[in-house]
Amino acid sequence: MARDVLKAAKSASHVVSVAQKYTVPSTGVWERVRRALAIDPNRSSGVPLNSQYRLPTPGSLPPLAYDDPVTVPAGDIADNPYWKRDTRRNYPRLSTVKQADAVGLLTVGSQAAPKEDVLKIGEAGEKQLVTVKEEGEERGLAALFEKDKTSIQGVLGASGLPPTPCDLNSSSQPKSKYEINSDQGYPEVYVSLVT
Repeated sequence: MARDVLKAAKSASHVVSVAQKYTVPSTGVWERVRRALAIDPNRSSGVPLNSQYRLPTPGSLPPLAYDDPVTVPAGDIADNPYWKRDTRRNYPRLSTVKQADAVGLLTVGSQAAPKEDVLKIGEAGEKQLVTVKEEGEERGLAALFEKDKTSIQGVLGASGLPPTPCDLNSSSQPKSKYEINSDQGYPEVYVSLVT
């Protein structure tokens, strides 16, 4: 037993402490002053050795020599702004219809449902769209209604009211109502588990 303790002590005498191995120690008179005034003289200075922690040294590599690993498409700077891939703040974006757009829709119609009696084909149609949009930006909806009072009649329903959103439960759309099947929800008669 005593022999093992002596072997351990001999092997421990050759071990250099981590404080002396990885940090810059004081030297000369300043080491004696530090040891005399320190609470724990065996504690390290905390200054790391440059040979251990500063390889390569800061500024030794030219910044243009570093090749950034690029992953496609995430590393592609073009057509990949941060707001497109930021899923944490991917809020719904509001869509607005300006008066010029509404004037164009009422006058010419949309691409899905164009007003064929008004819309011209080819370059004349493109010029017509541009002029309608410019008039809408300048004068607005009021000028359109003063000029042509029947332009809104195609949009309004038979009762003269604007169309309602398609998912509202109204009496005219009984198929859109939410119905619960017999296998969903609560049963009409509960089975007693107590026998």
